[in-house]
Amino acid sequence: MAMSEALSPPVKSAEAKPARWQDFIQLLKPRVMSLVVFTGLTGLVCAGTPVHPVLAAVAILCIAVGAGASGALNMWYDADIDAKMRRTRGRPVPAGRVQGADALALGVVLSLFSVMLMGMALNWLAAGLLAFTIFFYAVVYTVWLKRWTAQNIVIGGLAGALPPVIGWAAATGTAPLNAWILCGIIFMWTPPHFWALSLYTSEDYKKAGVPMMPLVAGPASTRGQILIYSLLFTPLCLTPTLTGLGGPAYLAVAALGGLVFLLLAWRLFRSHAGEAGLQRKDDGLYDVKAGAKDARNLFAFSILYLTLLFATLLVEHLMGLKPLDLHAWGLLA
Repeated sequence: MAMSEALSPPVKSAEAKPARWQDFIQLLKPRVMSLVVFTGLTGLVCAGTPVHPVLAAVAILCIAVGAGASGALNMWYDADIDAKMRRTRGRPVPAGRVQGADALALGVVLSLFSVMLMGMALNWLAAGLLAFTIFFYAVVYTVWLKRWTAQNIVIGGLAGALPPVIGWAAATGTAPLNAWILCGIIFMWTPPHFWALSLYTSEDYKKAGVPMMPLVAGPASTRGQILIYSLLFTPLCLTPTLTGLGGPAYLAVAALGGLVFLLLAWRLFRSHAGEAGLQRKDDGLYDVKAGAKDARNLFAFSILYLTLLFATLLVEHLMGLKPLDLHAWGLLA
């Protein structure tokens, strides 16, 4: 996309309306922001280091604002392909309610604000990780990977996986193994989550020219790769119980939820989801034809499973519950 084209507002349709404050909130991708804030908060609390409530609030604010900045930069650059996809064509920039230059300016200002505030109020390791996350999502993923390779969400998933590490670093000034385990869980969760979605939304990506896995490797290969990633992801979810991070409640949630995740991944593998004619019924993410329900079910459960994992860790640490003592159980020498 040429810079002059990106900065020029799209042609307004007859239905386009003037920008409202809600449109600028939408630029920040509040749904994505909520997950980023949640996992960042979990990392901050699991660090186990007392943090002044005001500083903790500032850290979470910076993570939220940084996520919003990434979203605004993404919507600015992707306005051309967003306009071609049913799921995204109503966004403020492709719909003509917000000019591309305004979305770009908002993203840049919020990026600088969040990183500088994090560095001055907390520490510069957390600020550096936040800056890297914004850059990785806005430049490496959005500008480069998304339009170039079917591995876009695999590599680009690092941006969405880093918030727990940022939260941990904000609390302690360090990024130990447990912080990176949380990062790894989100990183390995991303491919089965997004590829399940892409199996029944691939017609959108085809129109936009985005090389998602079902279009490049085919639906059958994508279903197989989802199963492989699921087989790697679910055991990884158990590792916090081996490192003193997760307790009995976490073990129960990770184990039982992991079994359900694997069952849904297996059913998807055996299905015909993603084949021609098995797409969505309308614009809704969850309204699909019968043949795509296995993809829809894994996509929906993946959100619930990740939420439960991090919520359980958060509750265990807030309540001061002791982690599992695997030595006492005779499970470790």
